[in-house]
This record gives sequence, structure tokens and C-alpha cells, in this order.
Amino acid sequence: MTREWKDKRTILLTMAGLLLMIPGMAIAQDNAKEEERVKESGNVMKELVNSSSGVPISVLNKAECVIVLPSVKKAGFIVGGSYGRGVMTCRGGENHNGPWSAPTMMQSSGGSFGLQAGGQATDFVVLVMNDKGARALMKGKAKLGADASIAAGPVGRDAEASTNASMTAEMLSYSRAQGVFAGVSLSGTSLGPDGTANEKLYGKKVDATEIIGGSAGPAPDSARQLLAVLTEKSPKNISKGK
Repeated sequence: MTREWKDKRTILLTMAGLLLMIPGMAIAQDNAKEEERVKESGNVMKELVNSSSGVPISVLNKAECVIVLPSVKKAGFIVGGSYGRGVMTCRGGENHNGPWSAPTMMQSSGGSFGLQAGGQATDFVVLVMNDKGARALMKGKAKLGADASIAAGPVGRDAEASTNASMTAEMLSYSRAQGVFAGVSLSGTSLGPDGTANEKLYGKKVDATEIIGGSAGPAPDSARQLLAVLTEKSPKNISKGK
């Protein structure tokens, strides 16, 4: 074998190896985006439950599921396409009285969502207060205010969901802009599982029901803070009948 042929073979083998690596690199990069979104959701939740003007623990204790939609900023600019994407975790068990589940990726669009964001870096948190609301979201995209009722959530550590709207709503929503938390209505917004993001995060096609039910596998490491905060602050569901 001539030296020239050896050199050509080396080049071809190197190129073949690089071509094989590219898909894996792309997958890893996609995974990184999803992992980062899960991590950021944990940061938002930590600040929300630890703030004196954040979500009341007494209200969180009655929630079946928690949805976090963190804002995404890059070099000072808001990444519009990243708005409305985040995670949902639910209490395990048939009656939602078990530990918090692995997160399913979620996406939101339309309605009040864009108006509430208003060009600012705004985080959104939605508490799902009953089983009907949780099932509506897991089945597919639900239009808030139509398929599931929603109201602005009460804020402050001593606040209670005492208004008629928040007492009967299936979901309570919150926003945070420039470090300030507030109850905000997201009526008209469509919200549901993000199947593509779930496939990237868990490495296989799984639906929200499988993830929440535990059959999709363990929660990713990126969810550690989110689940730890919820477990510490609200380990038990104290809503009626639980």
C-alpha cells in the first residue's frame, strides 16, 4: 500500500468519523436547551415560593400540578420563540397525593400570553388546582378560560384564594417581571404538552401521562432543584378529600 493511499484512507476515515459525530452533537445541543429550560424553571419556582410577595404556601399546598414557563434572554434580548415553553410537574398517585413527578415539557401560545409578556423578560407560573384541570392539560392543548377555568392567583405569604373566581378556578396564574410577582389572568392562552421537547429530554417518544405517571423513567438531573423546592415547601396535598 502506497503512502499516498494511506493518507487518503486516513482522510476518508476521519471524515466518516466526523459525519457520524455530527448527529450526536446536534442531539446533545438540543438536549442542552431542554435541560436549561428545566433548570431555569427550578430557579423561578425557588424565587416564587421564597418571596414574601410570591405564591402563598397555603395555596400551593392545594395544587395538583405546577407549571413554570420561564423567560429566555440572550445577550440582553428576549428570544421570542422561547416564550411560552417550560415544564409541568404533578403530585403522583391516582389522587394526586404522592410525591412530585418528573417534569413534562409544556408550551403555550396565543391569547393573553404575548400581551402579558409585553416585550419584557416575564416568567409565568400556573397552579393546577384540581384533577379536571390536570387531565385537560395532559390530554392535549387546552384553551384556558374555555377548556379549563383560570384566574389570577393571590400573592403574599398570608394571602388566601378567597375571591369567588380563584376559589372555583381550575388554575391560578402568576407572573414575574423585573423581579415583581403578581397574579395575572392568562385566559385565552392555549397550553399543553410539548411532545418534541419531551422526546429530546427523555431520549424517546413519551407523552405527558407516561412522564407524570412515572413510566417514562426517572426525572432528569436538571429537575433536581425544581422537585427539591416543591418537596420542601409543599410535600403534601391538603386540598379537600386528599
